[in-house]
Amino acid sequence: MLPQIKKILYATGMGPGAPYVFRYALALANQHDAQIVAVSALEPLSTFAQSLVELHISHEQSEEIHNQTQARAKELLRERVVRLCEKECADDQVCAQRVGEIQIEDGQPAQVILAAAREYAVDLIIMGAHRHTVVGDAILGSTAHKVLHSAAQPVLV
Repeated sequence: MLPQIKKILYATGMGPGAPYVFRYALALANQHDAQIVAVSALEPLSTFAQSLVELHISHEQSEEIHNQTQARAKELLRERVVRLCEKECADDQVCAQRVGEIQIEDGQPAQVILAAAREYAVDLIIMGAHRHTVVGDAILGSTAHKVLHSAAQPVLV
């Protein structure tokens, strides 16, 4: 029996490759009559960076700026997804309504993606990958690598 793909998690860092990766998510969603959950992560500042910021502004101001940034990032992601749907789907209303949820969370990207995959019980994760050096991957790892090795679902990179 072939696997059922009814819910796809589209993980994006909102970078230049995002539209290209989104097209794959949309194509598979159309082929399988599936919904798309778009997920992005806002990485927290390091403790050192946060302390530098709070040398110049209060903790409350820092939190307010963060909340505004998160709201703006979600708005931009939603606008980008809507534009991509309009462009890729033309007049197909079913296609244009494939994206059911847009989630932006604070945290490390791999952890946010994996948590969203569990929360939404997705059948497939689709994400892009940035090119890194061998040394950089060995020391830092990459989001795609972490998701590939930890996800319970298939991952298309």
